[in-house]
Amino acid sequence: MKITEVQAIHLSVPHKKSGPEVPFVWGRLHQVIVEIKCDDGLVGYGEAFGYGIPHAVTALVNHTLRPLLVGENASDITGMIATLFQKSHIWGRYGATIFAISGVEIALWDLAGKRAGKPLYELLGGAASREVKAYASLVRYQEEDPLIAEHAARAKKEGYEMIKIHQNEVESVALAREAIGGDTPLTVDINCLWTPLEATRRAIAMDDYELTWLEEPVWPPEDYDGLADVQESSGVPLASGENACTAFQFHRMLEAGAVSYVQPSVTKVGGIGEFLKVAALAQTYNVALAPHSPYFGPGFLATLHLIAHTRQAKWIEKIYFDLEADLFASPLEPRNGVYTLPDGPGLGLDVNQDTLREFRAEE
Repeated sequence: MKITEVQAIHLSVPHKKSGPEVPFVWGRLHQVIVEIKCDDGLVGYGEAFGYGIPHAVTALVNHTLRPLLVGENASDITGMIATLFQKSHIWGRYGATIFAISGVEIALWDLAGKRAGKPLYELLGGAASREVKAYASLVRYQEEDPLIAEHAARAKKEGYEMIKIHQNEVESVALAREAIGGDTPLTVDINCLWTPLEATRRAIAMDDYELTWLEEPVWPPEDYDGLADVQESSGVPLASGENACTAFQFHRMLEAGAVSYVQPSVTKVGGIGEFLKVAALAQTYNVALAPHSPYFGPGFLATLHLIAHTRQAKWIEKIYFDLEADLFASPLEPRNGVYTLPDGPGLGLDVNQDTLREFRAEE
């Protein structure tokens, strides 16, 4: 059970042309897949957040974390991750360093499940159901683009129970609401743009269209007191957390009363163990869990297992487009907006080695 090899693989896969139209910036998706091999022949796969910075995250895994991992006991997940956190802290406790550690940690859990012959959710203690409802997370379009309404309506027709848009203007929110009707939950992700004062004003205006939550309206995202002010002043439920790393940042967020929904991202927060700490904090503060998961690889699978296991979240986020090549040998598809957890060992699905070879990016 000794680790013999660790490598991060930078994949660059084009989006599927037959699906929803995607702006040029989303023409290819860059993913960082972490592969860990052991002396017993088992191989585990994880995913490290690398959108926009795949070379940096890949280098961190291959040149900084690998020497700390090779030769270690793969079953000592808690001990190894604690060591990685401690020995890497001089390069930053948040951001790319934690993204890299997250990918390693997920791969170690995949290995643990494969060694035990159990899917991750069973290894963690079980799940209430193997079915997880999804919501469609549309990419950002130009404001008032007709594609907002077109794809929101299309997603609802496909069975997604909630729609998220990434728009900044009230007029675009109105387009989405009109397209999906009044009975479908709608959320808006601002991606950290406004001052607390401006966010309060805009939140009130957008809430005329009955938002389930308004996501990350304030810059900077760690201004938890500012978020708390917006939520209290506007009365609009806020969501945040995709830019937070480790349970310590989530504790500060919850202590401030900043949000109604916490959004840990398993490929960014520190991995599965750290995600579970955040889920426990959310229970303690009686706040809902709404994980961030616009992924196509092990990060998405890990989130499925975690949602099913914790029983705290209503939906998994599905970014609303697909890729030309699937990372898994047996593609995981939703049926009427619902995913069924794979029951293979570890994360549950075998990685498609052809995809790893064909779409590996030049370093």
